[in-house]
Amino acid sequence: MEITTEMIKELRDATGVGILDCRKALTEANGDFDKAVDFLREKGVATAAKRAGRTVSQGIVELYSHGEGRVGVMVEVNCETDFVARGEDFRNLAHEIALQIAAAAPQYVTEDEIPAEILEHEAGIARARAKEEGKPDAVMDKIVAGRVEKFKDEVVLLRQAYIRDDAFTIEKLVQQAVGKTGENIVVSRFQRWELGENIDD
Repeated sequence: MEITTEMIKELRDATGVGILDCRKALTEANGDFDKAVDFLREKGVATAAKRAGRTVSQGIVELYSHGEGRVGVMVEVNCETDFVARGEDFRNLAHEIALQIAAAAPQYVTEDEIPAEILEHEAGIARARAKEEGKPDAVMDKIVAGRVEKFKDEVVLLRQAYIRDDAFTIEKLVQQAVGKTGENIVVSRFQRWELGENIDD
């Protein structure tokens, strides 16, 4: 299939990736737009892995207020250069992450931050529930492990399904931005407040 300039432009507008990479992706996907986007996303993941060790000393602290001030979010997202930090793509990413935190209320940025005792507690609950459901001992460990992973998907920001596209995680959203900007990008920390959440009933 012939790859036209219009097809390349459409893919470039959608992904922010360079012309040559867009042409290659469309060629690999035989002109299929969605497959070409997937190809570039996979490439972005590979790019992200290469850049993961780079120092991130620039960035932005994004502030977001939701529901007429009922929920407030502050998130720090870092990158390598001030040039990228001031760019629209990077600022949009930080805003989308703030929206995610407001809507999905994660507790940790990465799964490494979850204390061991919390994971043990969740495993205990999962085991007790599986026993109550009459699950056989032979598959008990697998069931418990699966439920602990599901817990991580709910409480870890980078593992959460993106609120605008649940087939896409926040980690993939960040990796896509890494592919577009050519820089390492890290969500360093966040805080979420909800009106009255610490007030005793």
